[in-house]
Amino acid sequence: MRTPIFRYVMPFTAITSAALLLTACGSGSGGTGGTDASGVAAKNAGIPTTDVVSAIRKDPAAARLLPAGTTSLTVALSVGGTPPGTAYLGDGKTLTGQDVDFTQAVARVLGLKLKVEQASFDAILPALDSGKYDFGASNFGVTDERRKTVDFVTYVNDGQGFATRKDSELTKVTDLKQLCGLNVATGAGTTFEATLERNKHLCSEAGKKAYQVQTYSEPSAVWSSLQQGRSDVVMSTINGLRYAVAHQGGLKFLNEYHRLDVGFAFKKGSKLAPAFQAAVNKLLSDGSYERILKKWGTTGSAIKESRISPPEQSG
Repeated sequence: MRTPIFRYVMPFTAITSAALLLTACGSGSGGTGGTDASGVAAKNAGIPTTDVVSAIRKDPAAARLLPAGTTSLTVALSVGGTPPGTAYLGDGKTLTGQDVDFTQAVARVLGLKLKVEQASFDAILPALDSGKYDFGASNFGVTDERRKTVDFVTYVNDGQGFATRKDSELTKVTDLKQLCGLNVATGAGTTFEATLERNKHLCSEAGKKAYQVQTYSEPSAVWSSLQQGRSDVVMSTINGLRYAVAHQGGLKFLNEYHRLDVGFAFKKGSKLAPAFQAAVNKLLSDGSYERILKKWGTTGSAIKESRISPPEQSG
């Protein structure tokens, strides 16, 4: 079952909705039962709460790049992971995370009001073309395949990596043939799933048993699968893996595998992209950008300038 969708307004100080307290998310594809909002919040106790957004002011030059009459937009966020991804604070209803901060920051630069909709990660990009959402903000990696149907405005550089349990013999994954015969857990609809599925043939061509790709709609289910031994290794975002390993016992980060730019996602040809690019560049120039990354411990993901739908990184 897909994650339920809720509509609510995001004030600039926080994203909250009492309705979220009452609804448990559905289980991931082939995964375990869902985790409700209070459960996710409990796992994320102690996450940073520094206010790095409220001091940001509207930039008239950037705002003038918006299509005439644009005063509010609908953004889709995927919720239920661990920081720096979007998660709940201890109250079980306030959303936080690096994507949340960047979304709020850009909205302030552009003088926009935002309506937030929660959706499963794999449902957001396909819904952009229909106009259901004006944009998505859930650590979407910029790939050449995605650029065929989606436009991006970059704001960080993250990418693909691996983690496993400390008792695993794996030390570094530089070739996907190292995964042959293993169960690999990852998020549904992600670049990780696409990379793994696209390269399964490498094992058979090497005369080895193929690895099995286990996909989950909820990040919490990915980690449960690894911790409980149903999976042997996790492929996910570099920043998300580092955070999970630092805050969960018995895990180890293996290595970065492939760097990717990350951007806000829009339907192809969206006229919103230039304004968002100008807003990100404004954050870069006034110091707000650095403050957001320092809050989440992701300064290694900094970019020098925002770009619109750049080619996929080669390494």
